[in-house]
Amino acid sequence: MKVIVFLAPGFEEVEALTVVDYLRRISSLKVEMISIAEGLMVTGSHQIEVKADRHIDELDSLDGYAAVVIPGGMPGAANLRDDPRVIGVVRAMDEAEKIVAAICAGPIVLAQAGIVTGRNVTSYPGFEDAFPDSCYQQAAVVRDGRIITSRGPGKAVDFALELVTVLAGAEAAETLRKNILYDRK
Repeated sequence: MKVIVFLAPGFEEVEALTVVDYLRRISSLKVEMISIAEGLMVTGSHQIEVKADRHIDELDSLDGYAAVVIPGGMPGAANLRDDPRVIGVVRAMDEAEKIVAAICAGPIVLAQAGIVTGRNVTSYPGFEDAFPDSCYQQAAVVRDGRIITSRGPGKAVDFALELVTVLAGAEAAETLRKNILYDRK
C-alpha cells in the first residue's frame, strides 16, 4: 500500500517527517515523499533541506496509492494549495475513495479542492475562515470518513498514529505507539 506525502517549499518539517518516519515503520506501507519544487531537494519552513523520493511530474498513475498526506507550514501549505497538480491528485484520490489527510495549514488544500464541504475538519488556529461550508472543530485530530485533519506540529504523532490506524489497523498503531514510547497523557 503506497502513501503520498507532498513536499513544497516552506513545508513544516515536523509534520511531514513524523508521518513519513512512523508510516515507514509499518512494513505494509510504502511512503513516497513527492516534491512539487523544481527538483527533488525541498527546503522546509525552518530551512531544513529534504530530498524527496520523486517529483510530482513523475506521477503518471495513482493506482496502488491508498492515501495522500498534506503537511502544513507556511508558505508550504499555500504552495500546495496553489498548485493545480496537487489539487488534481487530491480530487482524484477523494473520487477514488482513498484516504486524504492534512495537518496544520494543510487542510486549506482540501478546501481548495472542494472536498470538505459539509465535513468535520480542523486546522491550525487562524485558518477557520477557510472552511465556511465545513463543520469546524478544535480537536487534535478529526476523522470524517476518509478525510483526516489535524491541528499542528504538536499533534503530528497523534496524526501519524491515526493514519496508521486507518491504513494498517488499530493493532499496528498500538504496537507503534508502544515502540515509540508514546503516552497520550
